[in-house]
Amino acid sequence: MKFSLIATIVLLALAQGSFAQDAADLERLGQYFEEMKTKLIQDVTEIIRSQDLTNQAQAFVEDKKTQLQPLVAQIQEQMKTVATQVEEQIRPMTANVQAKLQPQIDSFQQQMEAIFKKLTDQTMAIAN
Repeated sequence: MKFSLIATIVLLALAQGSFAQDAADLERLGQYFEEMKTKLIQDVTEIIRSQDLTNQAQAFVEDKKTQLQPLVAQIQEQMKTVATQVEEQIRPMTANVQAKLQPQIDSFQQQMEAIFKKLTDQTMAIAN
């Protein structure tokens, strides 16, 4: 009888331990699902915020673009004026450089024509 009583107590203890283990597993599983739910909510919230942030950034860029267009037009006009002034200052210098280099260019061209004529004449002499 003592033996069967001890066996019953041991069996009950093992069963209770088994149920406790199942409860711990269920608790961990519940905690895992809760963490997944929290992470999913955070990810969706971040996606929504980033989409909103994208829209805000696009609106900001468009707004600044609209604000800067008159300034850009003004700068372009100033750049045209400066370019015209620089061109007016450089034009006499380029004319001066061209005037100095033109005789050398003409001389080089005459020398090249003479060399070409000489080669042509030599080729004709060899061919005949």
